Amino acid sequence: MYAIIESCGRQYKVEKGDVVFFEKLNAEEGKKVTFDNVVLVSDAGKVQVGNPYVKGVKVEGKVVAHGKGKKIIVFKMKPKKNYRRKQGHRQPYTKVEITTISTGTTKTETKTEKATTKAETATKTTAKKQTAKTTTTKKTETKTTSTTKKATTAKTTKTTAAKKTTTAAKKTTTKKA
Repeated sequence: MYAIIESCGRQYKVEKGDVVFFEKLNAEEGKKVTFDNVVLVSDAGKVQVGNPYVKGVKVEGKVVAHGKGKKIIVFKMKPKKNYRRKQGHRQPYTKVEITTISTGTTKTETKTEKATTKAETATKTTAKKQTAKTTTTKKTETKTTSTTKKATTAKTTKTTAAKKTTTAAKKTTTKKA
């Protein structure tokens, strides 16, 4: 079983019993440290990938020691300008031994998960009822608008028919004269 955890701005692949060097952590030697930001867990071929983190999984470790890494030299130079700067740096670290990787499925958590799923389904059903109500009101609105459109088209056809008869009567009177 292994896990990929995120700590100190980096991701680390850890297994039970591994010794990992993290950047300086604020924990005393001998104290327990828990890492909640678990990105991936693999257990006997079953892989769980988080979005962004896997829920309910924790990695616990024990702080073994604090220290400083190897010295590195930072040398700056600009040629022909007599500019030279030499500086050393030792990065502080915390040595942690991984003790457990717990997947965290306990009875209390499953009860809370069931309660949250019931609450989610209840909110979904109320949302469906509300959308059904809005669709029925939209249907009645479209029915009323279609009847008003029919009435206005009937009125316009009547007025155009009346205009045609009056123009026909005018034409016949002009031909007689």
